[in-house]
Amino acid sequence: MILAKLAYKSLLNRRASVLLTLFTIAISVMLLLSIERVRIDAKSSFSNTISGTDLIVGARTGDIQLLLSSVFRIGHTNNGVSWKSYQYITSQRGVKWSIPISLGDSHKGQAVLGTTLDYFSHYRFAKKQNLTFNKGHPFAAINEVVLGSEVANKLGYKLNDSIVISHGMGNTSFHHHDDNPFKVVGILNPTGTPVDKTLHIPLAAIDLIHGGKASHEHEHEHGHEHDEHNSLVGHPKQITAFLMGFNSPLYTLQIRRNINQYKPEALLGIMPTVTLKELWEMLAIVEKILLLFSAVVVLVSLLGMLTTLLANLSQRRRELAILRSVGARPWHLFTLISIESLLTTLLGCLVGSALYYLVIFSASGYLQSHAGISVNITMLSYYELGLIGVIMAAGFVIGLIPATRAYFYSLSDGMSIKA
Repeated sequence: MILAKLAYKSLLNRRASVLLTLFTIAISVMLLLSIERVRIDAKSSFSNTISGTDLIVGARTGDIQLLLSSVFRIGHTNNGVSWKSYQYITSQRGVKWSIPISLGDSHKGQAVLGTTLDYFSHYRFAKKQNLTFNKGHPFAAINEVVLGSEVANKLGYKLNDSIVISHGMGNTSFHHHDDNPFKVVGILNPTGTPVDKTLHIPLAAIDLIHGGKASHEHEHEHGHEHDEHNSLVGHPKQITAFLMGFNSPLYTLQIRRNINQYKPEALLGIMPTVTLKELWEMLAIVEKILLLFSAVVVLVSLLGMLTTLLANLSQRRRELAILRSVGARPWHLFTLISIESLLTTLLGCLVGSALYYLVIFSASGYLQSHAGISVNITMLSYYELGLIGVIMAAGFVIGLIPATRAYFYSLSDGMSIKA
């Protein structure tokens, strides 16, 4: 206890340099915990880019290619799914809901997705979160469009603005559908997923802008809500893909097998959660880089602490010599320096943990809306506590180096004056 009190008072006496060391350790602990939390939650959020969807069905290509084209709007499929096949498959027993999607058009480099109103009811992201509107409402007419948050912010659109869709994907298009402009009626809240970069129009509008029969006549002919809904769907010849949800996992496996063996046309059914995990494994280098960065941050902070302790030790030779002169043994000096380094590391870890929660709490909203990372603000896990324990142990070992040097300092070495 006496040595602990002496170490505490010694740290207070050198509070300027100690605070600098403590701050360095705290920043490293905060960065380590933050990087680990973002790494773990990024993996989880990536796997939940689309959630609550049991199957994605499209033309037979590859699992990852179908996922990238239908969910991430990256690349495209050479073939589509006939509307007849879509209606047959979605009419099977056990199908709870389905969302047809049609891709292939764009607006100033942003993807245009043709779909139905079921998209806004059943599409889920992150931990089964619903799509919500920042402004406006879902489309209710064939010439209306709903924008993702990033599209609206990047291009400066607001409600009731007019938009012209272009044929083909990408920033450059040689054909614009000027004769069929769309009116903005809704802007979605940020999700951190490809939904933010997408313009959503009725499925029937895809046929209309490509020379199909307009559905405006039907809107006047039918007075029922069901008929109005059908007018937004139309009767397309084919779609890019469709999403499905089932009443039971057993139906998922059964219908997936039937889809992969479907004879009228070559189709592929994938389970998005499984395929997302496979895709993340292909991107495992990102996870390794984050781990390496975490290790480097901690190593640099500990080396900084070692440098500070050694520099202070050279200035404390006279102080240590005085302690020897009043009866302190070499092991007393060894223990004193060790306790000081351990206290500094402990306080640094505590302050770093507090900073970690402050940073995560402040940045959670930004990470969700801009990076699609849903951060869990919870108590430190056993793994994170283990990381802090490793830092404590490393700080103690680092402190043994100056403690060993202090052990061998002699009384005459401390009291002599050297030029």
